[in-house]
Amino acid sequence: MSQTIDANLRPAGEGVPLDWDAIAAHLATRDLALDHTPPPRQFAGGLANLNYLIHIAGKPYVLRRPPFGDLPPGSHDMAREHRILTRLPDALAFVPRSLHLCTDKAVIGADFQIIEFKSGLVVREEMPPALAGRPEAGARLAEVALTTLAAIHAVDPASVGLDDLGRPDGFLGRAVAGWRKRGAIVLEPGTEALHRDIGAWLEGNAVPDGKPALLHNDFKLNNMILDPRTLDAVAVVDWDQGTRGDPLFDMATLLSYWTQPGDPPALFDMEQGPFHAPGFPSREDAVARYGNLTGRDMSDFRFFRVLAMYKLAIIFLQLGHRYRTGVTTEPRYAGLTAIGTGIAEFSLDLALGRAF
Repeated sequence: MSQTIDANLRPAGEGVPLDWDAIAAHLATRDLALDHTPPPRQFAGGLANLNYLIHIAGKPYVLRRPPFGDLPPGSHDMAREHRILTRLPDALAFVPRSLHLCTDKAVIGADFQIIEFKSGLVVREEMPPALAGRPEAGARLAEVALTTLAAIHAVDPASVGLDDLGRPDGFLGRAVAGWRKRGAIVLEPGTEALHRDIGAWLEGNAVPDGKPALLHNDFKLNNMILDPRTLDAVAVVDWDQGTRGDPLFDMATLLSYWTQPGDPPALFDMEQGPFHAPGFPSREDAVARYGNLTGRDMSDFRFFRVLAMYKLAIIFLQLGHRYRTGVTTEPRYAGLTAIGTGIAEFSLDLALGRAF
């Protein structure tokens, strides 16, 4: 196993266990022979879906399943992701193909997929050692992220049979209502006024839906696998939220992870990318570059920025709520409620023009 692959995996024996005998028996009914050597190992990173490196007939694949416990409606949708990953690779070489979807929950208690494995460099919270001494790396990573996102948005959904994916009409209005509702369920006690003010601003500053495009819906640097030498995109992963809607929401999602000096601690505590490192452009410059790449009007971008940032706050609060209610006892979930509240506070700063 290469050092690149091994660096992306949890140490042997430290992953969340699955019933590999049951999985092997199920796959055998599909003429897929799960290898027990090397044994499956869970990938590092990520706080939600569980991903494992497995081997079938000597070839590496990824087994992917939702997290354990009660899940928000419509989230972690393996069937939706499987549909996207059987069609979108026809248009974009950096989209891995899904080989198999299991919807028989009797096997491991949840749907799961078997997905094509792509090897490469994953950039997480800090610049990896492999990029040390490469002063151009920050600018290159930013350019690859922005051009990759623009390429996704340039795909004609009908050309890959995804023109009926999601409900783009009313997408933004439903997003505001939906994230407000989810926020009310998982907010940190004592922050009711904060959430009410953000929701009121979003409703009072709503913009019409733009022309729909395919959305990744959680596009960020650590959902990309890169060529270690050129930093080109080898793969874009985690498509379980994929849909159609206004592409500016995807761009705003990327920007919600894009930290820069002077940001509040919560944005750094979420550890979602090294965007504050030397070489990365500012958020303003990133937005301008995306506008140039796509020709889209960015004048209403603040609304998208606040909505995506608030969505991120709620996601962290949902994960923190899992810890507060005992669904998970993993220590890394313990501080997520505080991070979520901090992100929500920054969302209000964005709404009031105190930050970009």
